[in-house]
Amino acid sequence: MSHLVVYSQEDINQETRTRKNETKVGENVQVLKKSDATLLERLNQSDAEYVLLGLPEDIGIRANGGRGGAYSAWRPALFSLLNVQSNCFGDGSNILVLGHINFDDLMLAADGINFKTDKGLSKARELVEQIDERVFEVVKAIIQSGKEAIIVGGGHNNAYPNIKAAATGLQLSGVIKTENINCINCDAHSDFRVMEGRHSGNGFRYAYEQKFLSKYAIVGLHESYNAGNVLQFMMERPENFSLSFFEDIFIRENISFTQAVDKAIEHVKDNFCGIEIDMDTIQNIPSSAKTSSGISTIQARQYINRVASKLNACYLHIAEAAPVLSHIKTDNKTGKLIGYLIADYIKARNTFKSQKN
Repeated sequence: MSHLVVYSQEDINQETRTRKNETKVGENVQVLKKSDATLLERLNQSDAEYVLLGLPEDIGIRANGGRGGAYSAWRPALFSLLNVQSNCFGDGSNILVLGHINFDDLMLAADGINFKTDKGLSKARELVEQIDERVFEVVKAIIQSGKEAIIVGGGHNNAYPNIKAAATGLQLSGVIKTENINCINCDAHSDFRVMEGRHSGNGFRYAYEQKFLSKYAIVGLHESYNAGNVLQFMMERPENFSLSFFEDIFIRENISFTQAVDKAIEHVKDNFCGIEIDMDTIQNIPSSAKTSSGISTIQARQYINRVASKLNACYLHIAEAAPVLSHIKTDNKTGKLIGYLIADYIKARNTFKSQKN
């Protein structure tokens, strides 16, 4: 856990803009108490239900031939969340802001790599394996403590350690017997490419082949941006994979967006489920693979609300946003959108739990 940067109350205070006669979420969130205990023991000392974790890296994306920049999503997202109003719709008291994982050494090593060569890509994919290890240990502790992880930033390479950590943490805590979970993803890409070394395009494939991922549902795949062999593999295994395509939903209108989401929910609802969203599925959001034809910000929020309110979720991962790539010098809207998605997730989860009880 040496790479985990744990935030103090002072860190939170520096990011929270207070005003007289108002209370911001940042004034109510929890932080870990200082202690020599293990991370798991310290997490167990908190009554928070949701643990916020940042992944400021983009090596997995670059190792997949994509544009970097996903390292820049975490801080503006955190700032946005801390500065929303505390009110009857949510006060932040059930959130623990854990901190972020430090990838500075790996990012520095990646800066010296020529990603256009096979040798360079091989080196980059070795760095991604080290990212896997760091993310796995932290997320596993969060899940094992009985809390839900809200993970912001980095490439979709992190889906693999997220899924592995969730499955392992749930098993270690005695919640499940078999070390696997399901996953639902709103994404233009399947990120299920071949196991050619770790990168952002094959996180779900590694999780599936290693049997940490049982069922996988994807909402909004783009027909033109998914390899034929990958689609064939998944289509031949309907018991494990559920796919809906952007063109079927929005171009041919064979199915509504809500119906597509509900189809995915039905496929994965029989087990604990990780919730993933790739920000490059949202139209004109700066990301590793920014699209001019995607879902709207409102539909992204609807997706989060619907799946989080109907599934037995164990984590949320908001991946691949890259505010630094915006044409606007100071891009505040991307962090604000992530803040909305986090708030939507927590409200929906609270609804799910109240209905369950």
